[in-house]
Amino acid sequence: MSRVASQRVSWQTLDRRTFLKYSFGTGALILGTHVEGWASDADGAAFHPSVFLGIEASGDVIIVAHRSEMGTGSRSTLPMVVADFLEADWKRVRVEQAIGDEKYGSQNTDGSCSIRDFVETMKAAGVTARMMLEEAAAQRWGVPAGECQARNHEVVHAGSGRKAGFGELAAAAAQLKAPEKSSLRFKPASEYRYINKNVPVAHQKDTIEGKGVFGYDARMPGMLVAAVEHPPAYGGKVVSFDATAAKQVAGVKDVVAIERFKEPHGFQPLGGVAVLAEHTWAAMEGRRKLKVEWELGEHASYDSEAYRLQLIETSKKAGKVVLQRGDVDRALESAAKTHEAVYTTPLLAHAPMEPPAGVAEFKDGKVVCYAATQNPQAVQETVAAAVGIDKKDVICHVTLLGGGFGRKSKPDYVAEAAILSKKTGRPVKVVWSREDDLRADFYHSTAGMYMKAGLDAGGKPAAWLQRTVFPSIGTTFGDNSGHGMDLELCMGWTDLPYDIPNVRAENGQAKHHQRIGWLRAVANVYHAFAIHSFVDELAHAAGQDPVEYSLALLGPGKKLNIQPEGMKYWNHDQPQERYPFDTSRLRNVIETVAAKSGWAKRGKGGGHGWGFAAHRSFLTYVAVVAEVQVNGRQVEIPNMHICVDAGQTFHEDRVKSQLEGACVFGTSLALLSEISVREGKVVQSNFHNYRVARFTEAPVKVHVHLVQSDGLPAGVGEPGVPPVAPALANAIFDATGKRIRDLPLRKGLA
Repeated sequence: MSRVASQRVSWQTLDRRTFLKYSFGTGALILGTHVEGWASDADGAAFHPSVFLGIEASGDVIIVAHRSEMGTGSRSTLPMVVADFLEADWKRVRVEQAIGDEKYGSQNTDGSCSIRDFVETMKAAGVTARMMLEEAAAQRWGVPAGECQARNHEVVHAGSGRKAGFGELAAAAAQLKAPEKSSLRFKPASEYRYINKNVPVAHQKDTIEGKGVFGYDARMPGMLVAAVEHPPAYGGKVVSFDATAAKQVAGVKDVVAIERFKEPHGFQPLGGVAVLAEHTWAAMEGRRKLKVEWELGEHASYDSEAYRLQLIETSKKAGKVVLQRGDVDRALESAAKTHEAVYTTPLLAHAPMEPPAGVAEFKDGKVVCYAATQNPQAVQETVAAAVGIDKKDVICHVTLLGGGFGRKSKPDYVAEAAILSKKTGRPVKVVWSREDDLRADFYHSTAGMYMKAGLDAGGKPAAWLQRTVFPSIGTTFGDNSGHGMDLELCMGWTDLPYDIPNVRAENGQAKHHQRIGWLRAVANVYHAFAIHSFVDELAHAAGQDPVEYSLALLGPGKKLNIQPEGMKYWNHDQPQERYPFDTSRLRNVIETVAAKSGWAKRGKGGGHGWGFAAHRSFLTYVAVVAEVQVNGRQVEIPNMHICVDAGQTFHEDRVKSQLEGACVFGTSLALLSEISVREGKVVQSNFHNYRVARFTEAPVKVHVHLVQSDGLPAGVGEPGVPPVAPALANAIFDATGKRIRDLPLRKGLA
């Protein structure tokens, strides 16, 4: 077992060999899952590459959490599913965080897919172990296995009342052949003990008491702390540097250059100059005293406002057709009236409360690291490439994350630590300041979107044209075509749900001038803002209620047959047959949120207004009603209602928490947040000028309404965000009569 050496930190993590050798001791039952089927440790199939569950001879149960924990509850919810189907006592369950290892399947805690992709695996792991324990008890007592039932950490024989604890049966169960998947007996929802019972999350007490280990807490013996001065413009590189003053700071031990990345940049470090010291203050103070001469490179002239205007101009020109239905041009020509609008959104930073941090040691051709990461497997790959070793020789231990939002799935900061460790021969912890975080992010893309509708006499669109232009995430990986990737265009653009006979969606070209990455809800953020603001505009132009107008546009509920022009409809890699876009579910959340919020009885006047938007993303259906009070530039949000149909849920408290957080996060993006660039340099440096919602700016009350469903589970971490911005923009219009088409909305209230 490997441990972090620290006065505060002592926790165990598991690797492939020590999991089997040390974690459970003699007489333990160890279970995992295979992609192709099940096997037992005793008959030669060692329950790897996906080991999730073990029962010790003491009876204690160890469940491995292979996804990262950043407040979403994945470290608890998936293990709770295992425990529930195992019939274990949650108080006797120990949840262990997995290291990065491909045997676990994808460990990328991104895309709102942890539950969706792994809940069936976890159910099966629990059921398989339970059935093997019941079989072991049956053989001990010489009775049919069907007469034995696991209950609360022991197996009971119904006829005689005999009982045996899990620990007593572990060794015998380990000798049995695991049942075939087809024979697994799953209990009904009515018998759940932990699922949706709001059981306290794992490690809650440690986190509350300040004992939780985050990236900034991790330490290794003899380590140095490094602060890296990054190029002030994306793609810049060091010409020379003077470290004389930096080295005079007490505690500074070395100053080392890091090479600029090679195209495509991927998750490589940006490059720059690192100051290494005995502690954080010395590293950051030494960096402040550095004198660096930079070659800023081709992006030194980038200006975000000029670029925004360029996006607008591009959006007004014909682009690549990505969705086509009917004859839009003819329908526009014959329309009784047309309406058009252009919307823009800025670059956005992830800005998690805990900036990036990681510690690494390069030794004997191998790297051991501890990092606040959403994707330890990406750490393995990125670090291995950075220091020239095989990824199997990189061990990544995962700490708790103080927020992520997609930033911490991009492990450039861990690669910096590994590079510096190799250069210095000592473990190195790289710490990013808030300024580093805001000025060297993988930014959420800026976008420009042109919308045009041809309306019939009743104000309903008979023709619909939309164009989106944005620098793509694909540029991170070398796609410089200027067009968006399929997965970006499938996020709220090519899956337009409205029952309109003539539709065309296009995508214009845009060059990137910053690192572009995914942020919570990804391209849905800007696409939802444009589309649902535009629908509200059409409703008001027609003199109709926005909710009723949207329902009319959707038409009767049906499952859409989405076939974009010349591209694959991504659908989060799920078959449309299993996860169709069902507009009846979208209608339901709209009708529910309208009823729950009191939409029909809403008041108006005196700067008071209501706004609405509904959107499907990450296979989940969400509708939002926002109530605002506008006083000059001040926007108060007394109430925000959010209704969500995410299929079956497994920990309602965590689901509601994520949706409440999505409303606050979405409010920040809608009203306040913006990254601006002048002469290639990011202007914002901290929360005084990169604004996120304070208590007085966040919704006063968030009302979460969950649709109870037995449908397949979908996402909950991200889909609450997209409808918030258009709902707020529509509410501000309702309150003031002023239509704001550019985010952040506060600028339009000036």
